[in-house]
Amino acid sequence: MKTHHYIFLSTITFVVLFYNENVGLNLGILGVLYSVLTLIKTSERNRSKTFFLLFATSILSSITFAWFGDFSSFLALVVSLLLLSFRSKNKRMKSLFLIPVFVVNFFTFICRVFSFNDWLPKTENSGFGKKIFAFVLIPFLFVAIFFGIYATGSDHFASLFTDYELDINLWQVLSLGALGFFIAFNFFNFVVEKQFYKQNHFLDNDFKKGDTIQKQTFSFLDLESERMGGVISLVCLNILLIFFIITYNYEQFYEAVKSPNQLSAETHERVNAVIMSIVMAILVIMFYFKSNFNFDSKAGSLKIVAKIWIFLNAVLVFSAMLKNTEYITSYGFTYKRLGVYAFLLLSLIGLILTFYKIQFKKKNAFLFNSMSWCFYGMVLVCSYINWGGIITSQNMKRSDFAINYHLNTISFSEKYLLKYAEEKKNSELKKEALEKIKGEKSATVLSKIIYYETIKTK
Repeated sequence: MKTHHYIFLSTITFVVLFYNENVGLNLGILGVLYSVLTLIKTSERNRSKTFFLLFATSILSSITFAWFGDFSSFLALVVSLLLLSFRSKNKRMKSLFLIPVFVVNFFTFICRVFSFNDWLPKTENSGFGKKIFAFVLIPFLFVAIFFGIYATGSDHFASLFTDYELDINLWQVLSLGALGFFIAFNFFNFVVEKQFYKQNHFLDNDFKKGDTIQKQTFSFLDLESERMGGVISLVCLNILLIFFIITYNYEQFYEAVKSPNQLSAETHERVNAVIMSIVMAILVIMFYFKSNFNFDSKAGSLKIVAKIWIFLNAVLVFSAMLKNTEYITSYGFTYKRLGVYAFLLLSLIGLILTFYKIQFKKKNAFLFNSMSWCFYGMVLVCSYINWGGIITSQNMKRSDFAINYHLNTISFSEKYLLKYAEEKKNSELKKEALEKIKGEKSATVLSKIIYYETIKTK
């Protein structure tokens, strides 16, 4: 199949799947279709191990969205498909270019779609496909546009057509067709501008031979002074961080017990401070180990104090994790409290990668490349697990279990709420949970969320 075949097939499928339907199982089916078509379309030279891994995660993310249909699974599906499409074009392009490449393509869509020679088949004799496009699709598009314009300007003109009852909602078909075509066109026919190819080498993980030459960062500062300035700066920062860790832990674990609202506010403020501290720490280390100091034989002291600083920041992360654990033990699980673990874990991974960068003399781009994949992995993990079920199953063991909060705010908690209602003989809770489940089960096939189909209501 040619590019236009993939585009038109995907557009037609999009209309069929979403006509008179809500988003649910249909988007999962579309994700599987896009993944399979991308696999077929991709040449052998671009089918790397990373490509096949992304193909697997795209299929899994499609199934996950069909199962849950929530925002995290939607985000995982979109990112997985975009990465898969991106890798199918060029296996050496860095994933950090993903967002700018597709943003550029979205804005240049109008120009590219009318460049027919770039995506329609080039033949001397007009084939059947071209005749359909020229004799049917283009006239239909113009007629539809001007019909809309004229219908808004004359009620009598509009009534000539609206007085007839059709079994099909033409406007919905046109809207879905336009949206489906826009998505398919940018997915299967996106363009990577030459400027991105030219900048790709700047994001390599490893230095080239020419990068190992000792150079001054500032023209007015010699290497010896810069090296010593780095040591002094990091020693001072280490001392400052030690005092911060001591006061931070004292405030967290030894001050008087406060109200839940005060404790919540302070916990989030301190976690934000920890994360900001770690981000700044990594940026400072990136400044000192951006090029020449990676290969400076006299920078041993600088590397030691930098690694000590990384270790102290890791201690700070574990302190914040410990406090968050104590907070959960006292007041139960919530999405935000689990999210704190996710951000702190990403911070810890960032510190480990920074240590790896110093130890094995990697470029700063190594951190951005690696962290982008770690963030993607975190998105996948968050989408594959029923966190709402975990929160509810754990909190229902507490004496202060908030029923309404879990029923109205926590997603996919109904299975555990029914169990809780049976144990506590709470008929009102059972009734509300069953009504919610039956409402979800009453959706049409393509709009269903599979999770609710697994809950027994009898």
